[in-house]
Amino acid sequence: MINEQIQGWRTAWGQLIHQASPFAVIKGEQGIPEFANAPHDVVEALQVGREHGDKPFVRWQGQSYTYNEFFTKADKITAALQQELAVVKGDRIAIAMRNRPAWMISFMAAVQVGAIPVPINSWSTAEELLYAIEDCGARVVFCDPQRYELLKELSDDITIIVADETPLRPGDRSWVSMLNHAPEEAVLAQPDPQDPALILYTSGTTGQAKGVVSSHKAVCQALYALDFQGALAYMTSPERVQPLLDSGLQPTMLLAYPMFHVSGLLSQFMSALRSGRRLVIIYKWDVDDAINTIRDEKITQFAGVPTMMQQLIHSERFASSDTDTLFALGLGGSAASRALLDKLLESKPMALSGNGYGMTESNGICAAHGGNQFMTFPESVGWPLPLVDVIIGESPDASAPTGTSGPIWLRTSALMSGYWNKPEATQEVMKDGWFFTGDVGYLDDNGMLYITDRIKDIIIRGGENISAVEVEHCASEHPEVEEAAVFMLPDANFGETVGMVVRTRTELSAEDLTAFMAERLAAYKLPEQIWFAQQPLPRSATGKLLKAAVRKEYAGLE
Repeated sequence: MINEQIQGWRTAWGQLIHQASPFAVIKGEQGIPEFANAPHDVVEALQVGREHGDKPFVRWQGQSYTYNEFFTKADKITAALQQELAVVKGDRIAIAMRNRPAWMISFMAAVQVGAIPVPINSWSTAEELLYAIEDCGARVVFCDPQRYELLKELSDDITIIVADETPLRPGDRSWVSMLNHAPEEAVLAQPDPQDPALILYTSGTTGQAKGVVSSHKAVCQALYALDFQGALAYMTSPERVQPLLDSGLQPTMLLAYPMFHVSGLLSQFMSALRSGRRLVIIYKWDVDDAINTIRDEKITQFAGVPTMMQQLIHSERFASSDTDTLFALGLGGSAASRALLDKLLESKPMALSGNGYGMTESNGICAAHGGNQFMTFPESVGWPLPLVDVIIGESPDASAPTGTSGPIWLRTSALMSGYWNKPEATQEVMKDGWFFTGDVGYLDDNGMLYITDRIKDIIIRGGENISAVEVEHCASEHPEVEEAAVFMLPDANFGETVGMVVRTRTELSAEDLTAFMAERLAAYKLPEQIWFAQQPLPRSATGKLLKAAVRKEYAGLE
């Protein structure tokens, strides 16, 4: 039976990528697969949203916009950027605010003017915000009042545009003032596919966040891959799609991912804009608020990190009529436990559920599956998408046998151009066009990809990447800290949290050390548990800290 299912999926896959199909796949530069009919650039890719006219698009805290209203405001901001601030192609425009319609409009305007939007982590400290904005060389920053208070130390050469009314520095602008232009004054840019289109900052093993630069072609290929995945799910799981079609409801997604993440930006905001879906934004994640919103707004789709999904499906209200309109559920951001997968499949057995695997450097694209594929192979992350080649092995020219775990390498037309102003860091993860993911996994006999471990020293707390090195460096800045080792602790709510062992020169309390670090790190990066070592931490002959040994000795974890 399973073999017949798999053959059916392969047949649908082959039909979709056939040369006569909209999703035709060809070999591009260096033999890397790509979608032949993907949009030329991100400006073009997002203009299709105008075709949805007066259909509702986004709702947030009483604000609602149709597609027409959204594009009218985006065109006004585009004209203001061009005429008032003389923004030109290639300028960087940072966006530092919580999810809200103004975030989306700012992003759209930045794209339309030919600038490079740079979404910034709104959870960051002032130091982290300033670092990203200054590192990318932003000329303009869109922000909300909360972030504005943290950004007033920026150079006067950088214009800040604040979404709500607030006292401004000389030269800064209010959101309202930027809307004084007529929408027809906007002149849409016509970028080249190889031009930089987007910079997303991601935590890395070097501590400082790195700006991942993607070309227009890479972003468009990723968006088209999301379209492909939706088409494949429809073809292979029609009985799971039909209830939504029969409901007569507009496909509506609860937006809980932050849009400074690749998942929130591409998989939700940009993908919804292209497809005519509606987005409802909640201010922050709260499971009761989420269920109230699902009920009141007739949400049909929800995708979130495992900690969100766990809280949602374990709520007593999840099995009630409050979630009757919820036809699709998606996972991403970090590994899901077997218990969570079982509960998800039990709770909504006929939902169009799915999972996927990707990273910022690949614009969220690598492998994915949904519907019947996910139900049959829930612990896998699916087949590598047709624009992705995957090799398991110590290097891309030494692949491991099927079923053998090893480092994961990928190459794809959706891959980043490199890290902003960090050629050495780019070279460290690239080899002959292949990207080293830092993750470990294997491909089974059916071609399904499984993720089994992570090489990169990154802790994923509720979908947020935390660099262990960054936390270690912060602790080591305390004058009484001799050395520090940071590692992942499993956590029922967040999936992973931060554990730390420190050796100090003199007596130091955990409270004092945490307070010291809180002045330098965002709250979600702070250690949940701190151990104090009396002896030097174990190291190899070359001086490398033996993190696994530290974790086992102090936390009792293998």
